[in-house]
Amino acid sequence: MKVTVDTIIGDILDFNAEAVAPIFFEMGMHCLGCPSSRGESVGQACAVHGVDANEIVDNLNAALGN
Repeated sequence: MKVTVDTIIGDILDFNAEAVAPIFFEMGMHCLGCPSSRGESVGQACAVHGVDANEIVDNLNAALGN
C-alpha cells in the first residue's frame, strides 16, 4: 500500500495497524477507533493536528516498507 495525503486513515489501519498506529499516536491522534478519525484522509488529520502532512506520509510509507 502506498500512502498519499488523500489516503483514508481507516484504509491504512486496515492494511497494517500495528505498523502505523504509533505514527498516528505521536501526531496526537489517540482515537484511531473512532468512526470520524477512520474516515479522515491523512491530509485532513494532519491539518487538524497541526503537523506536516508530507512528513507523516513519508513516515507512514516507511513503516509500511515503501
